[in-house]
Amino acid sequence: MGTAKTVGSRASVARLSLSLAGLAMLAALLLAPRHTAAQSYSSGQPVFPAFEGWERNDDGSFNFVFGYMNENWQEEPNVPIGPDNNIQPGAADQGQPTHFQPRRNRFVFRVRVPKDFGADKEMIWTLTTQGKPQKAYATLRIDSLIENIDIMSETGALGAGSSSPQIRADKAPTVAIEGTATRTAKVGQPVALTAVVTDDGIPKTGPPQAARGRNPGLQPPFRPTVNKSLGLHVSWYMYRGAGKVSFEPAPVKAWEDTRTGANSPWAPYWVAPPVPPEGKYATQATFDQPGTYVLCARADDGLLTSDAMVTINVTR
Repeated sequence: MGTAKTVGSRASVARLSLSLAGLAMLAALLLAPRHTAAQSYSSGQPVFPAFEGWERNDDGSFNFVFGYMNENWQEEPNVPIGPDNNIQPGAADQGQPTHFQPRRNRFVFRVRVPKDFGADKEMIWTLTTQGKPQKAYATLRIDSLIENIDIMSETGALGAGSSSPQIRADKAPTVAIEGTATRTAKVGQPVALTAVVTDDGIPKTGPPQAARGRNPGLQPPFRPTVNKSLGLHVSWYMYRGAGKVSFEPAPVKAWEDTRTGANSPWAPYWVAPPVPPEGKYATQATFDQPGTYVLCARADDGLLTSDAMVTINVTR
């Protein structure tokens, strides 16, 4: 009897040890860093140029539309026009950015090509960051044709596959920056800028509704796909330049920052700020070093965007 009890006790201890070992192994697997494609980085990763599609123009010409994916959450590389940042065929400089904001930036710029460009030809944007050349190939393949509804969908403005006649009738807001297209400034000296925006009032948005039950900020957001909040706003950002630019007040982000609490239309619970009187969005830009900068004011109604640029020559 004693021997049987001893054997039984030893078996129980062995089973318990195996169970604890299994739990420890499971915990180690769950807590171990995962080196997958979904891993995110703050710096050190490349920027990938992207061909978003092509558009038809009324005169028979076409627009190739480009964007990019910066794999970093913080690092914003500057890549001057030249061997590391060029578009072919044609001139190396065809309006592409030289400063790259974090993460996904869609429908950033357009390159117009003539109506006889040809469906068998390519336009190639070559961008080298972190020593890694990446290329985006633009063609007039029919399956790459995009219209406004495609832009709305790709940016997440339509949610998961929804639209309406009102939404489809939306026109992009218009934007113009007051004053001359080229200005001068000094390092550390704020430059006052005002973007004037007009819009057709679509989409119609109302004041945020009061939350029911728990505070929504304490609930994890559920988003089956990238989702963008609607509402007219302006995003100021540096399009070209070698230094850093700070804006006051802090602008709404033009890149897809999906983190809760971010000042971004892609962030959960974000609400567009009130439209200022006469649609005039004012900011002050301050530069940390000399150089030539191009700043962009992007007017966005949540569905479609328009851009205006200003060049600032900064000296000491």
